[in-house]
Amino acid sequence: MISALYLHIPFCRAKCAYCDFDSRALCGEALEDVAARYLEALLARLDAFGEAGALAGVRTVYVGGGTPTVLGSRLAGLVRRVRSWCAPTELTCEANPESFDDAMAAALAEAGATRVSLGVQTLEPAELAAIGRIHTAEQALAAVARGRAVGLDVSCDLMCGLPGQTKESWRRTLGGVVGAAPDHVSVYPLTLEEGTPLARRADADPALEPDGDLQAWCMEEARSELVAAGYRPYEVASYARPGHACAHNIAYWTGESYLGLGRSAAGMLAAGEWDELAALLGGEPAGAARVRYVQRDDAGTRFDVERLSALEAVAEDLMLGMRMTRGVAPELLGRARSLAGEKSVDAAVDEALSRGLVAWDADGRLAPTGRGWLLGNELYGLMWDLASDD
Repeated sequence: MISALYLHIPFCRAKCAYCDFDSRALCGEALEDVAARYLEALLARLDAFGEAGALAGVRTVYVGGGTPTVLGSRLAGLVRRVRSWCAPTELTCEANPESFDDAMAAALAEAGATRVSLGVQTLEPAELAAIGRIHTAEQALAAVARGRAVGLDVSCDLMCGLPGQTKESWRRTLGGVVGAAPDHVSVYPLTLEEGTPLARRADADPALEPDGDLQAWCMEEARSELVAAGYRPYEVASYARPGHACAHNIAYWTGESYLGLGRSAAGMLAAGEWDELAALLGGEPAGAARVRYVQRDDAGTRFDVERLSALEAVAEDLMLGMRMTRGVAPELLGRARSLAGEKSVDAAVDEALSRGLVAWDADGRLAPTGRGWLLGNELYGLMWDLASDD
C-alpha cells in the first residue's frame, strides 16, 4: 500500500542562482493565473487518486517545490484537500523565510500541516546575496520561531561551499541555527548544476567553484556541533532531535512506495501498485518488480517511466539504505544474496569493510562508518554495482 505522497509546486518568488529544479518565478497577474490553473489541475489529480483508493494508506505527505508558500492562502486549501483523502501523521510544507509570515504559519497549522521545512541555506548576508536568496538572516530566524510558536515541527536546510564562505562564517551560521532550536537540520554541499546562473558565473570565475576540502570540513563541523547540541544524525545529510526525524524522507531511503503528483514530481511504485494505477499514470503494466516515474506536464498525461528488475530493486535498496546511519538489516542482505548470489554480495560487503566504509553493529546490521559517510559515493557505487552483476 502506498504510504507516502509528494506534491510539487513549481513556483517561487525568485529563482536561486544554483537551482535547476522545475520552478518558475511567480510575479505579475499572468503568472498568478498560471499558478491558479496549475493548482486546479493538481487538485483534480489528487481527487482522482483519492477516488481510486490510492491514498487511504498514506502516512506521510510532503509538499515541495519551488516554494509552496508563494501560493498564499491556497496552500492551506491544498493541505485541507489532502486531509480529506487520508490521515497522515506527518505533513510537511516547504517554505522560504520571506513568505512564511504569521498568517501563513497559523493557516498551515490550522489546516493540518505538522511540519515546515525552511530553506535557510546560510545566515551570512553576503553568502545569501551570492546565491540569489531574497530573505535575510533575521527573517530566517524569525521563521523558525514562528513555526515553533504555532506547534509545527521546524526543519532548516543549510548549504556549504557557497561563494565566499569560510570556516568562520560557517561556524556563525551553525551557531545561529542551533540557537534558534529547530527540530531538524539538513546540511548539503553546494553542487554547480549545468545551465544555472551560478554555474555560468563559475565558468568565468573559477574561484566560485565549491572547495571540496572546505565542504568536507563543513560537513564534519556540522556533525560535531549538531551532535553536541542534541541532534542525532540519522541520514547522510540529516539531523534531528529525538522523535523528530523526517518520516517522509525515511520512506524514500527504505524502499517504501511513494506517489508523486504535479509537474516534475517523481514516484516509485511496486509492480502491483503500478498495475492498479496504470490508467491514471498513462502507463502499460509494469512488467518489472518496481516502477519509477516522473510526471512531465501539468495535467498528468505525460510521464517518463523506468522499470527496475527485482535485482535492480534490491541493489537500489542497499544503496539508499547506506545513506542511513542505521544502515541495512540482515533481512535485506539475505534478499540480495538470493537475487545477486551470495558470492557477489559478500564480495561487495567485504570490499566495503576493507575500505573502512562500513562496519557490523551489535544487531547484525551493516552500517556506514564515519569514513563511509564522507565517501558516500564510493559506498553507494559498491551496492548499486550488484544490479549489473552476472
